[in-house]
Order: sequence, then C-alpha cells, then structure tokens
Amino acid sequence: MLPPPSLWLLLLLFARAAHTVGALPRLCDVLGVLREERDQCLQELSKERTGDLSMEQPAPGCEGLWDNMSCWPSSAPGQTVEIECPRFLWMLTGRNGSVFRNCTQAGWSETFPRPDLACGINVNDSSNEANEKRHKYLLKLKVMYTVGYSFSLVMLLVALSILCAFRRLHCTRNYIHMHLFVSFILRAVSNFIKDAVLFSSDDGIHCDTHRVGCKLVMVFFQYCIMANYAWLLVEGLYLHTLLIISFFSERKCLQGCVALGWGSPAIFVASWAITRHFMEDAGCWDINANASVWWVIRGPVILSILINFILFINILRILMRKLRTQETRGNEVKHYKRLAKSTLLLIPLFGVHYIVFAFSPDDAMEIQLFFELALGSFQGLVVAVLYCFLNGEVQLEIQKKWRQWHLHEFPPRPVALSSSFSNGTSSLTHGTTVGPLELSRGTCRASVI
Repeated sequence: MLPPPSLWLLLLLFARAAHTVGALPRLCDVLGVLREERDQCLQELSKERTGDLSMEQPAPGCEGLWDNMSCWPSSAPGQTVEIECPRFLWMLTGRNGSVFRNCTQAGWSETFPRPDLACGINVNDSSNEANEKRHKYLLKLKVMYTVGYSFSLVMLLVALSILCAFRRLHCTRNYIHMHLFVSFILRAVSNFIKDAVLFSSDDGIHCDTHRVGCKLVMVFFQYCIMANYAWLLVEGLYLHTLLIISFFSERKCLQGCVALGWGSPAIFVASWAITRHFMEDAGCWDINANASVWWVIRGPVILSILINFILFINILRILMRKLRTQETRGNEVKHYKRLAKSTLLLIPLFGVHYIVFAFSPDDAMEIQLFFELALGSFQGLVVAVLYCFLNGEVQLEIQKKWRQWHLHEFPPRPVALSSSFSNGTSSLTHGTTVGPLELSRGTCRASVI
C-alpha cells in the first residue's frame, strides 16, 4: 500500500530540504520504515480493540488512530496526547521532537505544531533556497561526471583496441596499461549502472523487488572503484621496480600485478559486503552511516594512494640523481627525461587529491565532490591519451600500418628505368631492406613508459 498523495508531497519536500549532503536516505528506505511503523501501529490498535470487545461497555473517548505518519493511542476526552516525531523524519533530519493532538468530544483535533516545524524541517523557511541551490549544483555535478565518464569510456575503448591489435606492442608494460584501461572502463560502466539504479523513478512499488539487485550493484560498483585504485598502485610499483631493479622476471611480475590489481579488491569488497550485511544491512548500501564499516573499503584506498605518493617522491629522487651523474650520456639521458615526464604526468592522476579531502570537514564537501567526481571522471581520458595516443611506439605502429594499407590500396605505378640506374640501385635497395621494420623490433621492451 502506497502513502496518499499528500504524504508523497511531504516526503519529496523533506527530501529536498534535508541538510546533509550525501547522507540522505533513499525513498525506498523511508517507505520501508513507514511500512514497519504502520504495521506495528495497526497490530497494537487491533489488540486494543480486542480488549475493548471483551469489556461489557467500551470506554468513551478517541479511538486509536494511524494517520499515515504517526500512531496515536486511544485517549479519554479532554486529554492532550504527545508522541515523538515519526521515525522517517528523524532519518531525514537527524533531529527529534514531539507532536500533539487533543482528544475532544468530537474526536481528534488536528496535529500541532506542524510536523515539518516540530521535527526540524521547515519547507517554507529561507534555508530552502540554499538547499535548492545545492540541489541544482549536485545536478550539474552529475551532468559533468556523466560527460567525463562518457568521453573517458570512448577513448579508453579505442586505446585498448589499439594496444590489443598491434602484436608488436605486446609486452609487460603495455599489458599493465591494458589492465589499467580495463579498470577505468569498469569504473565508468559501474558508475552508469549505479546511477541508473539509484536515480531511477523511485515510486516505491519495486523497492522490495529490487533491493537484492541494488545491493549487488553497489558491491560491483565498490569493487570497480577499488580495482581502479589498485591498478594505479600497480603502475606506480612497476615504474619504481624498473628504476631500482635491473633484472627481474617479467612473467612473475605480471602475475603478481594481476593478483594485486584484481584479487586484493575482491577480498576487501567481500569483507565489506559481509560486514555490511551483519552490521548495517540498511537500504541499498549506498549510504555509509557506520564509519567503522566504511573504513573496510576506505582504509585500503587511502593506503594505496599514500603508497603511490611515496613512490612518486622516491621516483623523482632517483631520476634527479641519475640525471645529475656523468654516467648517463646520449640516449640514456633522453630515456630518463621521458620517464620523468611520464611519471610527473601520471602520478598526480593517481588520486593524490583524495588524501587532501579524505579528512576534510563537511563544509568542504562540495569542493571534494567536484574534485573526486567532476575532475576524476576525466582521469581515464587523460591516462588513455598519455599511455596510448601520445606514445611514440603506438604512433609508429599506426603510421606503418597506414603506409602498408595505403600501398596495398594504391600501389605505385611502375616506372621504366635504365639498366645502369637499376644495377646501381639494386645493391642499395638490397642493403636497406632491414631498416625501419627490423629496427622497431624490441622497442616495446627497450622503453619504460
């Protein structure tokens, strides 16, 4: 049974006027609490009526009442009944209060004061204007990160296709890049799925039907977020390993990277889901009211970002020391300069800004959301451009493929040459046939970034 239209309007107004950003329960959760209170009230009133029927003459007065918001017990005429604010209003405001009704000879009076005033929200006060502005800001933010994830998704798919298509680009370094691209793709897709579930038309009819599916969506979303941070950590560890260790097994290194990038998030997210089920099994698991449960996921994420930041500082220290030595001459100097440039461009994208806002007060919530959602949604786009489209090896392979296709589709016309000129150039042609194609072999292994 759904609430009457007047209560629907009140719920929507309260939802718009709620103060805490990011801590607002979904309408399904509010309706679930409302149903529980209704069933409990009707059960108590049924017991009261059963007890009255056993008496020879029922006592005069006001009968118990469920007014679609609160449960009013039976009362004698002339009394004023006080009850606490409805629980669903406490969920929206975090504040408690009391409402009253008078029992008169004609029956129950109207509730006073108004529930929105008594329970901590005034939908007509000046703060509603600020809440309206905040609501518009969050909608704009949603549009921004939707655009960002969309662009990132397209560019990442193209970049992943390029790295998969050219066999010459297949090496440990690019395999790690491909896994990173996949993690960004999953992050974007999971964000779209989450928004489709949480911001769908929440009419209350399908609340119970989709609750399990909604929780699974949130588990998948949290896994994709953690996997993305894990692969960013893998990138930092791999760069650091290449600088401090001369020889190591790339096959074992790649296996360890896969275990860290995809396996460790599964362990933490499974632990979070089990803990959430037993300690905070409320709603769709999209509201993190219990800080101890939320730290099961938040702790490893912050730790990975902190490790990446330390690796970033150490990589810069190693590069600066190597560039100052006289041993690095010629191509090796260019090699380390390119590594320094790539590191400087990539490491800030590992989420260092998350540390700045991890312990920020509620006053900075809007700035934190802007950096983490709006700017963070373009992170995959920047990484795809940095690791694929601006990569010299990728550009070289695309150029060679384009030349091969162009020669195949538009073959050059034969030109008649003199015998002396042909003989003179035959040895030159024969001697230069192992030029660019053969020299390009092994470039994937020779390059670090």
